[in-house]
Amino acid sequence: MEELLKFVEDEFVPKKEFPKFSAGDTITVYYEIKEGEKTRTQFFRGVVIQRRGSGATETFTIRKMSGTVGVERIFPVNMPALQKVEVNKRGKVRRARIFYFRGLTGKKARIKEVRS
Repeated sequence: MEELLKFVEDEFVPKKEFPKFSAGDTITVYYEIKEGEKTRTQFFRGVVIQRRGSGATETFTIRKMSGTVGVERIFPVNMPALQKVEVNKRGKVRRARIFYFRGLTGKKARIKEVRS
């Protein structure tokens, strides 16, 4: 059964090519929004908190600060409305899921940048 699911997933789910990114990176996600007849592109820029899943079910969570309120959004990798992903900064973190980032404020909420 698993092989059948994997076959269908590989054949019929369109693959999108995005740059490699991981937890701690600051990225900008451009996605399409439909409002009635019109469509427009909106972006969401923030720090990647986690990537989870694999294949067609892979998702990533981004957190940004909107004023003093933290806003998180989960994006499926294979979402049809997803247009492009830009990596703005590469962050140096020691964990794959940085949920502790939610509780940090001020200077403690900064992530060191990887110089390459």
